[in-house]
Amino acid sequence: MTAQLPTRSRLVHDSLRAAGIAGDIVVLPDAASTAPLAAAALGVEVGAIANSLVFWSDGEALLVMTSGAHRVDTAALAERLGRTSIKRATPEQVREATGQAIGGVAPTGHPSPLTTIVDEDLAQYPEIWAAGGTPHTVFPLTFDELVRLTNGTVAKVD
Repeated sequence: MTAQLPTRSRLVHDSLRAAGIAGDIVVLPDAASTAPLAAAALGVEVGAIANSLVFWSDGEALLVMTSGAHRVDTAALAERLGRTSIKRATPEQVREATGQAIGGVAPTGHPSPLTTIVDEDLAQYPEIWAAGGTPHTVFPLTFDELVRLTNGTVAKVD
C-alpha cells in the first residue's frame, strides 16, 4: 500500500510507524488543502482537522498544529511564547522547512524536526486528522499521539 503513496506521504508514513502510530494515510480523490475541504471529504467536524501552519519566528520556522475551527492569533501566541514576532512563512520557507507544499504539510516527515506548538483545543476530539504530506493525503491520530509525534508544546493559539 505505501508503494502507491506519493513520495512525501511515504516519508510521513515511515515517520508515523517509527513513532508507533498506526493510523493509515488515506488518499483523497480531491485535494483537501483547507480544513473545511478536509472535514467535508472525511465527514468529520472542521475542528477535528489539525491544520499544519508554518510561521517564521525569531529566525526559524515554527509549526503550529491548530484546530480547523479557528485561526491562530499570532500576536497573542508570540507573547505567550516569549517570541519577538510570528509571521506567516512564505511558500519557499514552508517548502524548505518541511519538504512539503502549502495545503499538504504534515506534522512529521520533514528534513529536520521543527519547533511545534499544538493547539490545546484539539484535545477535545477523540480522533483528529492531519495532512499526509500532500494536499490529497490525510491520516488519523489522537491528540496525545500528535503531541508525542511532534514533541510539541501544547498551548492556546487563538
